Amino acid sequence: MSVRLKLTLSYASFLMLAGALLLAAVSVYFLRGLPDDAVYTTGHLIIDRSAILRSFTPVAAIVSAFLLVFGFLGGWILAGRMLAPLTHITDATRVAANGSLSHRIQLAGRKDEFRELADAFDAMLVRLEAHVAEQRRFAANASHELRTPLAISQSLLDVARNDPTRDPGELVDRLHAVNVRAIDLTEALLVLSRAGQRSFTREPVDLSLLVEEATETLLPLAEKRGVTIDASGDITPAVGSQALLLQMTMNLVHNAIVHNLPERGTVWVKTSVRPEIVVLTVENSGEKLSPQLVLTLTEPFQRGTERIRNDHAGVGLGLAIVKSITQAHDGSLTIIPRPAGGLRIVVQLPIPHHVQVPQTWSRTAT
Repeated sequence: MSVRLKLTLSYASFLMLAGALLLAAVSVYFLRGLPDDAVYTTGHLIIDRSAILRSFTPVAAIVSAFLLVFGFLGGWILAGRMLAPLTHITDATRVAANGSLSHRIQLAGRKDEFRELADAFDAMLVRLEAHVAEQRRFAANASHELRTPLAISQSLLDVARNDPTRDPGELVDRLHAVNVRAIDLTEALLVLSRAGQRSFTREPVDLSLLVEEATETLLPLAEKRGVTIDASGDITPAVGSQALLLQMTMNLVHNAIVHNLPERGTVWVKTSVRPEIVVLTVENSGEKLSPQLVLTLTEPFQRGTERIRNDHAGVGLGLAIVKSITQAHDGSLTIIPRPAGGLRIVVQLPIPHHVQVPQTWSRTAT
């Protein structure tokens, strides 16, 4: 039984019940107080109670039949008009299920429950279309990035096979570099997938300790590139995956070191506590970036500058992983170009209910 038929039966039943109550009220009003043997003479017409009942019964039957027919017809029409927006929503759902995510309901009329449902469905389609487009770009880019080291390895092996006199040491070194890049890319993809699925255990984490660990780990890289790291801030208790949050911090600091000035660059790392949130801020000197370019930096395999790739350039997933980990921890990520060059990246995470009294620490490394 369709919803339209159910509504029709409901309308008709309600109308029949109202009609029956009305007829009963009329009969009680006119016949109350009349004894069974009462006789009234009007001119030459003699009327008694039984005659009134006999004449009223056919009229009541006709009225009831009319109400029944009117209830069915009217209920069917009203139910159809009420359910028309739902039909549009259903049609749009079928279109979306067939793969056309660009279709929108755009339901007209005043704002009611159906309009709110249609608007919510349109908003969901917008987000879903953007997500699918992003996933398709990611799959295409990932396939390309993974294919590149495999193609390079194949070419190197073909050259070595066709030239037996070639130095095998050079071939081994190049194959090792290509293999390391393929492994790094695969591990980055696994981290990105794990963060997106939120398949991790939440535990208390202090971001300031993660910053210390990240800066100490990346200090040799910073010294090699002539970059100074200035890390300071408050104890910042958060809740989440320590491994993923450490990966996020490492990516931010690594990105700030690599994409910096050729010499005498600086990285500023700071942690702080605000009402209901903890904040990790990473700034670096570097080239000036346009706001339009900055908006694309969290896309997978996007790189902020066109500098030649080296052994520390990464696989193009650093900030994409940061964004995914931040979202998995119900936080927010803000990237702002610095007027003097470089970036200012701010990660905000929800603060746990119990917060320790902030204590200050600092570290400067060159």
